[in-house]
Amino acid sequence: MKKIFLQSATIVHPEFKSKESQDVLIIEGRIAEIGSGLKIPVGAEVIDAKDCFLSVGFCDLNVNFGEPGLETKESMASGCAAALAGGITALALMPNTTPAFHSKSEISYILNKSKGEGVDIYPIGAISEDRKGEQMAELYDMKLAGALAFSDGDHPVKDTGLMSRSLLYAKGIEAKLFAYAEDPGLAGKAPVNEGPMSTTLGLKGNPALAEELMIARDIELAAYHDTAIHFSTISSAKSVQLIREAKAKGIKVTCDVAAHHLVFTEDVLSDFDSYYKVKPPLRTENDRQALMAGLKDGTIDAIVSQHTPHEIEFKNVEFGLAAFGMIGLQTLLPMAIQAGLKPTELVDKLVVNPRKILGVDLPKIALGEQANLVLFDPKASWIFDSSSNRSRSANSPLMGQKLTGKVVWACNKGQSFRSNY
Repeated sequence: MKKIFLQSATIVHPEFKSKESQDVLIIEGRIAEIGSGLKIPVGAEVIDAKDCFLSVGFCDLNVNFGEPGLETKESMASGCAAALAGGITALALMPNTTPAFHSKSEISYILNKSKGEGVDIYPIGAISEDRKGEQMAELYDMKLAGALAFSDGDHPVKDTGLMSRSLLYAKGIEAKLFAYAEDPGLAGKAPVNEGPMSTTLGLKGNPALAEELMIARDIELAAYHDTAIHFSTISSAKSVQLIREAKAKGIKVTCDVAAHHLVFTEDVLSDFDSYYKVKPPLRTENDRQALMAGLKDGTIDAIVSQHTPHEIEFKNVEFGLAAFGMIGLQTLLPMAIQAGLKPTELVDKLVVNPRKILGVDLPKIALGEQANLVLFDPKASWIFDSSSNRSRSANSPLMGQKLTGKVVWACNKGQSFRSNY
C-alpha cells in the first residue's frame, strides 16, 4: 500500500469535531494529510468517499477462530481476512479451541501467529483449565504473556466459588473477566428458547431464566469484591434490566450483545433452519426490543459478531444435532444497520466502547498516526455469497442475500482491504 486518497469522507471520531467532509491522504500506512479540497497527489489511488463515513476500525469483543486444533473451521489468515473485509481491525479471540487458551503457551502462540496480519488480535485466556470449570487456569502467567481478559468462552463458570475466586484474582492482576451467563442445570443442551415456539417445534427449551440467574449471581459477586465484570452476548429483557440496575448502583459491569440478537427472533426457526441455531438462543420480539432499548440508553456497551465458523457437516444435519453458531465478521456492520443504528451509534458500539472494555487505547485520526481506519457506506448494498465471503466457513443464514451497509475500504498495520463487490 503506497498512496491512498480518500475523497470527501465524513469523519466520526470522539476527538474530531469538524462536521465538514474531509480528504485524507495515506502514505505507506500512515495519515499524511487531512483537510477539505486537498490536491490529489500524483500516483495516488483515489477512493470516492462521498456519502461514506470514516472512523477508526471496528473492534469485536467476541470472535472464534480455529487455531489451535480446529484450523479447518477458520485459520488465523482466513479469519483476519474476513475481519478486515468487515471493517474489523481489532478483535478479542475466544478460547473455544483445542486446546483452549489456558496457559501462556497458547497465548504466546496466538500472538506470534497473528504477527503480520492486518488485525490487532487480543487472545482471551480461559478462566479454568481446559474450560472445564474445575480448576483456575494460569491467569497471571497468561496476563504476562499478553492476555488482557479471561473467559471460558461459551462455557459458563457454574461453580460459584471458582467464579468468586477468579473475580478476586483478576482484580489483583488488573484484568477483566468476560462471563457467559447460563445456568447449565436449567439450560441443559436445549437448542432453542423456551416458550411457545419450542413447544410448536417439539424441542426442549432453554429459558431466559437460565441466563438471568447467572447474571444476578455474577453481579452480586462483582459487587461483593468491588471488581469489574463483562457479560458476553446477553439476550433477554430481564438481563438488560438487571444490568441497568447494577450500573445505577455503581457496580462495575459492562455487557455486549450479538448482532444477530438485534435482528432475528425465535420466529425464524419455524422451518428448522440450523443456520439460525445460536447460543444463547434467539429469543422473543419483546427481548429483541429490550436489547435495542438497552443499546439506546447505554446499558449495553457494545455489539459483537460472535463469529463462530463451522464446516458444512456441522450444520447440514438434523436441527437438534447441528452445532451452535454462525459466522458474522463481514455481516456485523449490515446487521447493526438493519437494527437501526446511526453512524455515530455504530462508532460508539463498534469502535470506542469495545476498546474501553479491553483497556486499550483508541487510535487517533491525526497527522502522522498509523492508519487504523474503516470507510463504510451505510446505504450501499452488496451480495454476501461465496465470491465475497472471506471466511473459510459459510454457516450464515445471510449467505446469498443482498445486504445494506458496506465496508468500502479498511486499513491497519500497513494492510488494506478494498471492496470489489
